[in-house]
Amino acid sequence: MHTRHQHLFKTDLHELRPTQITVGYTEVEQKRGLWSGLGKGERQKFLDSHWFPAVRGPKGSFYIVDHHHLGRALLEDGVNQCYVVLLKDLAMLEKDEFWTVMDHHQWVHPYDARGRRCPMADLPKALGDLADDPYRSLAGEVRHAGGFPKDATPFAEFLWADFFRRRIKLSQLQRSPDAALQAALTLSHSAQAAHLPG
Repeated sequence: MHTRHQHLFKTDLHELRPTQITVGYTEVEQKRGLWSGLGKGERQKFLDSHWFPAVRGPKGSFYIVDHHHLGRALLEDGVNQCYVVLLKDLAMLEKDEFWTVMDHHQWVHPYDARGRRCPMADLPKALGDLADDPYRSLAGEVRHAGGFPKDATPFAEFLWADFFRRRIKLSQLQRSPDAALQAALTLSHSAQAAHLPG
């Protein structure tokens, strides 16, 4: 459905296609908490101003390139409709060429919860199918705690997640999340992190 903005479309949240394999479930829960604290009027205003940037792909599907955590949170809270802002229309491309272009523009992040690059076919078909990456949650917590600023680099927090994945054991993250957060904050200000965005 068209709106008064040429590149803004109202669509079904269930039909949005992810361009990443994982999210941090902790961050999804935080966004659910923010949403539940909004009144009915505030919720509508929020939805009207939070657009999902998307690329139209094969069969006319909208592939969102950001706000996966928000989308998953809204879906879990029963929200059905959302707005997407169209960045590019690539619906005319065959699937393999589409993914080559998406990869070139850094509009896709096909890495699993172990930090391994996967085939594009492994990308989930819906926001509800996104897997949990506890290190992506850790990266979000480090950013909120002042470890690094938000950055426009595509999938920047996944770079941080992979950095922490290689330096903090999963067992420590699961057993002592507060200690893991402190270790990650220390690492975020170390020379080892100088190459990362933010």
